Amino acid sequence: MKILVLIPARLESTRLPKKPLIEIKGKSMIETVYNQIKKCKNDLDIMIATDSKEIYDHTILFNAKTIMTNKNHISGTDRCNEVVSSLNIDYDLIINVQADEPLINPKQIDKIIDSFSVCSDDIISLAKKITSEKEIHNRNTVKVNFNKDMFATDFYRDLEKESLNYYKHIGIYAFKKGILQKLCALSPSENELKLKLEQLRWMDNNYKIKILETNFESISIDTKDDLDNLLKYYKKVGN
Repeated sequence: MKILVLIPARLESTRLPKKPLIEIKGKSMIETVYNQIKKCKNDLDIMIATDSKEIYDHTILFNAKTIMTNKNHISGTDRCNEVVSSLNIDYDLIINVQADEPLINPKQIDKIIDSFSVCSDDIISLAKKITSEKEIHNRNTVKVNFNKDMFATDFYRDLEKESLNYYKHIGIYAFKKGILQKLCALSPSENELKLKLEQLRWMDNNYKIKILETNFESISIDTKDDLDNLLKYYKKVGN
């Protein structure tokens, strides 16, 4: 099975400028993510997709294969699709890992690959049970509900009803061959635009997203507070 892991990265983050280049424990955030992916046990290709010459120049310093893309993409998924469409390699599985997930664990990626080998779902993503009351009420933490068959039924930011269990969505997607292009051809949906969650567009067009539960912690870095929480986490675990 041919597998490609893509890390889409842009420089113009409004809440945290030059986010992929922020230094974390001596390395940039994007290099940290890249190095985590390299630890996967499965055989795979890794590429970075960016519209920034500054990010491009930085990534070649740690020997990453990086491809420049159009500046006008509205999502990382669109950026990934441009790269896949330009390659002459027939990948069976495309995995999109966000550049702001420095705690991404290689075992999470391997779990997705192993699941796909068995079930071959169109789209696979991850979720972790939330144990922090503060995180439950943080609208920057995207939550996901799923049914007994582990297919997503909703993604949301604000709590609309009380639940015994809340699950945090982890910023990683895997797409079966051909699905990525179909998703990027869809028009943005009302739900997507309202919550700024592109996965709602897919669900609004009847695509199913398989959710795998993970126990590994993950902190998406969107704000200065997120960065502070990451450093506190490293200190807590002695890393």
